[in-house]
Amino acid sequence: MRKKDTTVPATPSVQVIERMFALIDVLASREEAISLKEISERTQLHPSTAHRILNDLASGRFVDRPEAGSYRLGMRLLELGNLVKARLSVRDAALTPMRELHKLIQQPVNLSVRQGDEIVYVERAYSERSGMQVVRAIGGRAPLHLTSVGKLFLAADDAQRVRAYATRTGLAGHTHNSITQLPVLERELSRARQYGTARDNEELELGVRCIAAGIYDDQEKLVAGLSISAPADRLDEGWMQKLEATAREISAALGCRRAETV
Repeated sequence: MRKKDTTVPATPSVQVIERMFALIDVLASREEAISLKEISERTQLHPSTAHRILNDLASGRFVDRPEAGSYRLGMRLLELGNLVKARLSVRDAALTPMRELHKLIQQPVNLSVRQGDEIVYVERAYSERSGMQVVRAIGGRAPLHLTSVGKLFLAADDAQRVRAYATRTGLAGHTHNSITQLPVLERELSRARQYGTARDNEELELGVRCIAAGIYDDQEKLVAGLSISAPADRLDEGWMQKLEATAREISAALGCRRAETV
């Protein structure tokens, strides 16, 4: 059995994160760039420690170095902040229409956004008093190619990005219905582009089918997806029209002019 090397103990990851946040807080307190010396004094970190962490943050564009020995907050934080703002705005715009749709169909309605190679469920509308239903947990994740909303996001990508996604993920399946071959996925995405909607036919979970429609912002960019999940034998094709109308309503609230004219 190989003996663990304990001669140089690693810095606990939590401590590194705490130091990183301390550095970001100091940078956020001033509009202009701050010298390494002042950052070190204000955070009570050794200059070499502060320098190392700041350089790591700079490599990820969380921190900028306008000149040698000085630092300020980077553009990556602005980009992430804008993403969070957009998602919060989508949730605010979607919540009431989602609840109204749920009243009509008596099945859960999900709001999802893309995060990397997955979708993340950020809101839902459902009733605990309803009968058999499929409820997705807020914060839950699922692969793009196995979900109806995920297929909408992949359909918005060009062919090269879709191939790159397939290479990264290997198109791993969860059920015997899962799409695990790129040509099959490409045909599915072509249909999603044609109709503006997508489906999950027991591909993520056996016994569960989903339908989805996209939500677009004022730049007509796909920012979220609205979906209905139901037991496979209970999903009503008539729901699609109501789902699309609700997605258009939310898109119009976000400033999508195309949604207003449909």
